[in-house]
Amino acid sequence: MTEFMDAVVTTANENEPLALMTIPVPEMAEKDVLVKVAAVAVNPVDAKQRDAAVASNATRVLGFDAVGEVVAVGEKATKFKTGDRIFYAGQLGRVGSNATFQAVNEDLAALAPEKMTDAEAAALPLTFLTAYELLADKFGLEVAENAASGKALLVINGAGGVGSVMIQLAKWMGMTVIASASREETVAWVKSLGADHVINHRDDYVAEMHMLGFDTVPYIAILHAPEPHFEQAAELIGAFGHIGAIVESVEPMPVGLIKNKAASLDWEFMFAKANYNVDMASQGDALALAAQLADKGSLRSTLTETLNGMTAENILAAQEKVSAGAVNGKLAIVF
Repeated sequence: MTEFMDAVVTTANENEPLALMTIPVPEMAEKDVLVKVAAVAVNPVDAKQRDAAVASNATRVLGFDAVGEVVAVGEKATKFKTGDRIFYAGQLGRVGSNATFQAVNEDLAALAPEKMTDAEAAALPLTFLTAYELLADKFGLEVAENAASGKALLVINGAGGVGSVMIQLAKWMGMTVIASASREETVAWVKSLGADHVINHRDDYVAEMHMLGFDTVPYIAILHAPEPHFEQAAELIGAFGHIGAIVESVEPMPVGLIKNKAASLDWEFMFAKANYNVDMASQGDALALAAQLADKGSLRSTLTETLNGMTAENILAAQEKVSAGAVNGKLAIVF
């Protein structure tokens, strides 16, 4: 096993914030597996973490979504063996997936879908886990086939990475899904994923919901900056309902609007479990479900664009495109 590897790392140069370097292979903890990375997917969090690292002059290897081959296992790691093909979303604060090798806690991973390519599989973990945890941990729903039949879900920003998975997962659970989209291509995309109704989040979508026959809904997922949507969500949420959000608010929100409905504002952050060592194995279990659904044909990859080669230029271009909201579904890079 080599002691060094190629990795794309952050720099202190705002004009060239990423560079390809040779660094040591990460050390493994006792419950880690060491993975030879085959492909990664890029998420908005990558660009946010990059900008923070550059601003603080920190040298970091970023990257979260990944699929690859297990090449070594830690002393107390029992879940996988060398040669296994696994996928995962990793955790903050460790050497990331934009490298030849990555050490990851085995609890966070699962065997990758057999019927998906590396790029297709890499596109799933972070968004699937975010959608799953919103539905299960925050909304309190049973994530099982047809277990939520008769319940309605409004997904704001349905064509994004999380929305693209959430629509499919909610439909498998039996829910009626209303997704928001504002362009012809995004409307077609969310319909292809199974959305029952599509509204335009740039219009008066409260009125659109009423026209569709929904006075209120019990579950709303805001998968974009929450401030522009909270008042509308407060009007549409039912009594004792749940409004879920995944993007940090930067302006005050009138949360008092949902007080008399006894409704909840639920924050979801996929990295919280690993950050605070809370039920980390549930993420591996959720990804095992994702692989099962993918191989059965009940969940399709949300991959829409692929780049080839682990280069600083490819990773930077992908980060910029994703952070600008210019990608429907997910963008992956095959190493």
